[in-house]
Amino acid sequence: VQLQASGGGLVQAGGSLRLSCSASGRTSITYAMGWFRQAPGKEREFVAAISSRGTKSYADSVRGRFTISRVDAKNTVYLQMNSLKPEDTAVYYCASTRGSGVYTRGGNYDYWGKGTLVTVSS
Repeated sequence: VQLQASGGGLVQAGGSLRLSCSASGRTSITYAMGWFRQAPGKEREFVAAISSRGTKSYADSVRGRFTISRVDAKNTVYLQMNSLKPEDTAVYYCASTRGSGVYTRGGNYDYWGKGTLVTVSS
């Protein structure tokens, strides 16, 4: 499975962005998906995840502002980010795994895409 994240960019605080993660390869199998981010000088952290059946999980720092969704017919997962804050600035990565649950730990994921940079200015 190959993953390609896109949609990052520069936005002012309070603005919105929508990230996309497109999957190719063995996409006939529905995978659990996740978004993670890594800010400069910090460790990678969990942002949001969605199971193959649509169960969702969010980090406390983004709950109520970010929404993860998936369109299996398009092999794509989205991360809608609203009310962005400067502390949301990071490289955002999407990841997938064959597991049937919803996973918040990076170690649960088998496949990772290259990140997309989100910069939120104050």
